[in-house]
Amino acid sequence: MQATTLLPRTADLFTQGLERQAGSALLRFGAARRRPADRISWSGDGAVAWLDAPRGHVWSVGEPAAAAGLVLRAAHQLPDTVREFTGPRGTEALLGRHLVVTDPVSWVFRWTLAEPPAHPAEDRVVALGAAHHGELLDFLTEHSPAHSTGPGSADVRLWAGIRGADGHLVACGALSTLRDSGAPLMASVATDAALRGQGLGAALTSWLTRYAVRRHGFCTLWQLADNAPAERLYTRLGYRNEDPCVSARISGR
Repeated sequence: MQATTLLPRTADLFTQGLERQAGSALLRFGAARRRPADRISWSGDGAVAWLDAPRGHVWSVGEPAAAAGLVLRAAHQLPDTVREFTGPRGTEALLGRHLVVTDPVSWVFRWTLAEPPAHPAEDRVVALGAAHHGELLDFLTEHSPAHSTGPGSADVRLWAGIRGADGHLVACGALSTLRDSGAPLMASVATDAALRGQGLGAALTSWLTRYAVRRHGFCTLWQLADNAPAERLYTRLGYRNEDPCVSARISGR
């Protein structure tokens, strides 16, 4: 007789009011309030978590100890599925008492509801389509090899770029989506390494932010915690900085 794995009971993520608290923007914007039929999620005292099954990624929001407990529960209930997590800063150390936690990366989940101040070079930004995917990939490979989202990704709704006088790309970026909620997420913004410091990235980021806010009412992004230039730029554009997170891989001991 073949064994059957019982899926955990799905919790309602929005019964605790966490989405209204500072530090919980990832829940407010990242999880669909109208629960997708296939979403597996957990709720505890002071934290919630939900599974991105295709990636094996558990997202968690709330107090670090409570969030770590939910990620641990998810890993025990779905050991063949859960491979990585994102949670409030400190979750990695608490979870590391029970599981092997590797490759931690500190992030800030940032968001804005307002259009940024106009940038004088925004009029140089143009939308790019599928015909430009090869060009975009070559540019990102050369100038941002660690880019998070590439041309052809199903989550991307728009690519945009700036061209130099010779017609070649000098900056690019994408509006992607958060998988569960479909919220707009700015990603893979890159500038020609030889032209950095000239405001090209600022112009492109401002244009993408304005595009998202006008169509969706807000824009979100992920910022590496130790990226000081990005910190200054996003703050200048009006992005909130209240949601320090950590992502890492996990495995059993």
